[in-house]
Amino acid sequence: MTASLSSQIPVVYVVDDDASVRESLSSLIRSAGMAVEVFASPFDFLAKKNLSELSCVVLDVRMPGLDGLALQEKIVALGGEIPIIFITGHGDVPLAVRAMKAGAIDFLNKPFKDTDLLEAIAVALVRVSATVNERSSLTSLRQRFETLTAREKQIMFAVAEGKQNKAIAYDLCVTESTVKVHKHNVMLKMNIRSVAELTLAIQRLKHISK
Repeated sequence: MTASLSSQIPVVYVVDDDASVRESLSSLIRSAGMAVEVFASPFDFLAKKNLSELSCVVLDVRMPGLDGLALQEKIVALGGEIPIIFITGHGDVPLAVRAMKAGAIDFLNKPFKDTDLLEAIAVALVRVSATVNERSSLTSLRQRFETLTAREKQIMFAVAEGKQNKAIAYDLCVTESTVKVHKHNVMLKMNIRSVAELTLAIQRLKHISK
């Protein structure tokens, strides 16, 4: 990521086969200070490369060729985590339930209030921002962990298990002062100030490896 999320302008992708709807939504979203890209079909959207990290999709449900729900399934199948807000001119409860179960942020029936759509977009962007920040944090944690020596990693895990310096020294056949030095280096390299933080870091690292 070349820029922090706080410096990025959110991008909203609008996918709708109705040109008047695309124009209306584009104007509304831009007026709220966000960038917008419009697509006349799901196929056009799927052809898009390098989606913005800080983004969401406003997606019409019923479109010829490939409907919105089918596009949602394709995005999920491709490993995409981009939040989706569905819009539809047909009040269809089963479709709404299916979309929400698959992870949609909201399901708005046309005509909807501008404020309702902007609220849904705000929720979507908060969610994706949290996801991206967490991913970045985990990557940074992994990179710091990889700077540790094999011995430092041994001591890190032992400390997190609650073992005292004397017990760790006995287990590793080293002096207690050596354990203290390695422990200090671990805390410094990992940017961690307490055993509780160290334990949490290990839990997160285990989550990464799953």
